Amino acid sequence: MQAFSPRDLRDALGRFVTGVTVVTTRAEAGPLGMTVNSFASVSLDPPLVLWSPARRSSRFPAFEAAPYFAIHVLSAGQRDLAERFARPGAAFPDIPHETGMGGTPLLDGAVARFECRHAAGHDGGDHLIVVGEVLRLVTADLPPLVFNRGGFTTLGGLEPPGAGG
Repeated sequence: MQAFSPRDLRDALGRFVTGVTVVTTRAEAGPLGMTVNSFASVSLDPPLVLWSPARRSSRFPAFEAAPYFAIHVLSAGQRDLAERFARPGAAFPDIPHETGMGGTPLLDGAVARFECRHAAGHDGGDHLIVVGEVLRLVTADLPPLVFNRGGFTTLGGLEPPGAGG
């Protein structure tokens, strides 16, 4: 078996194109959000999804304890939100939002939004695997924002050179 470094693993995983989400919740200090690409469907019946916050994140304790959260699948025009919620600090003071279940902040303009109740948490090494029961959802016919090889792009940005026409 050949050895590989954590960087080798990260680079290889980065070749898997993922959607970009912002997960939000209501914390004691107010609305809270984080950019996440570890989002997946789990079950249609019951309706379950998962995401995995990093334990080293300063926002981790609030998300680990959150009874409700919302997952926003970002549209191509929401790169600024993805970048903003990826940085440490308070990202919400001037971001307009509605309030959902359990006081969860809801952002407009996403491709899809899932309002969830925390259903389970599982150890995932340096991450927690959070399973949410989907209670409400909203979709929009917009192009998604995606993440590939360490950067944000759109699906059109993934076409091989010379493709399309």
